[in-house]
Amino acid sequence: MTYPISFRRKVLSVREKEGLTIAQTAARFCVGIASVTRWIKNPVPQETRNKPATKIDMAALARDVREFPDAYQAERARRLGVSEKGIGHALRTCLRFFCYP
Repeated sequence: MTYPISFRRKVLSVREKEGLTIAQTAARFCVGIASVTRWIKNPVPQETRNKPATKIDMAALARDVREFPDAYQAERARRLGVSEKGIGHALRTCLRFFCYP
């Protein structure tokens, strides 16, 4: 869960007005030092995470869906050597671009 942008701006405002260090600011508001440092660079929360799937070969998953359209996620996971949760996530987020025209 992220902190709201209003809170982030308040923390940065207090830091600037009172001349606090990053560590002092973090301690005062009970947040991490890394969080305050990141907010100084960009106070707007990141909305998406651009990280590709690391273990699931998306082309192999697309082939598997075409060959076995009615297969359970557990069966797909066994065939591809990954977890069921990973298969479910890949199907929800990425597969629509590969399998469906």
